[in-house]
Amino acid sequence: MKLSTEESAELIAKLEARFQKNEALAKSIDFNEVVKRLNAKPEKLWSLAAMERTGGEPALVGFDKKCGDYLFFDCVIESPAGRRSLCYDRVALDSRKANKPVGSAEEMASEMGIELLDEEQYRRLQQLGNVDTKTSSWIKTPDTIRKLGGALFCDCRYDTVFVYHNGAESYYAARGFRASLRL
Repeated sequence: MKLSTEESAELIAKLEARFQKNEALAKSIDFNEVVKRLNAKPEKLWSLAAMERTGGEPALVGFDKKCGDYLFFDCVIESPAGRRSLCYDRVALDSRKANKPVGSAEEMASEMGIELLDEEQYRRLQQLGNVDTKTSSWIKTPDTIRKLGGALFCDCRYDTVFVYHNGAESYYAARGFRASLRL
């Protein structure tokens, strides 16, 4: 789970180019500090590469002053293409008797070292520009809902963020998941 020097440099260049497009953020954060932290935590760089490889187009979206973490989100316009057609979690996957998907959103996120966006993060992402206008994305689901067999997903239609529910075992070609990474 380590990138080559060339792969690391290429990914950091992509991340910096995305960062530079956000003028407000670029004025408040020194990207060199982000690079130092990425170099000190190669597993985080690997996770960002996994986000990139699966189509998420990760971008730095802020700095959490409370805990001192930089925050990256998947910022691709539609749900990441390499993370679609997944049910919500392992329990949901195991409950399917026929037509099982290849995996689950929670397991894939865990393998990649990232976390599904929660509703608050999803709404924050939408403030950066409408995403998921043709697709939808699983989000972290409260245990109370999950214990009853459900899971939550979001999309944006009519310039409005909608939060919906489905059985956690469901999966669709146009539903994936978006994630966050703390650095």
